[in-house]
Amino acid sequence: MSKLSVTGLVESPFGSKINSGDIKDTLCFFDDWEDRYRYIIDLGKELPPVPASCRTDENLIIGCQSQVWLICEYDEINNLLLIAVDSEAQIVKGLAAIVLSAFNKKSPQEVTAFNIEAFFTDIDLFSHLSSMRGNGLRAMVKKILHLAKHYS
Repeated sequence: MSKLSVTGLVESPFGSKINSGDIKDTLCFFDDWEDRYRYIIDLGKELPPVPASCRTDENLIIGCQSQVWLICEYDEINNLLLIAVDSEAQIVKGLAAIVLSAFNKKSPQEVTAFNIEAFFTDIDLFSHLSSMRGNGLRAMVKKILHLAKHYS
């Protein structure tokens, strides 16, 4: 995989300053899905940009409706997965931010132990996504879980 420096991936607020519990609480605060979609899009705007040099076929997620690039680096010293995701579609960047809130800056063991499907159910995500977006989101999660198993 193309890699960024560990410090390049550390700058993301997802997984540390913004975690899955924060996102769940905020999404549950909104009464309708129009407001939730706006929040998800705003989350995507907080993702640090991925350099064009990392937008390679090797980092492309297969199965996503939009182009999505995922870069993962393993910090052996701290036993953490450092993940960056980028897409040209704002809603997809927001969905990626939700995934990163659960997986980024976590140990491979924490990533594989986290019940991401239950999290998605708790925030009622898949009932409000097209099947193509849902498949793409699952493809992103599958790749991260595969990498976590590789590093554990």
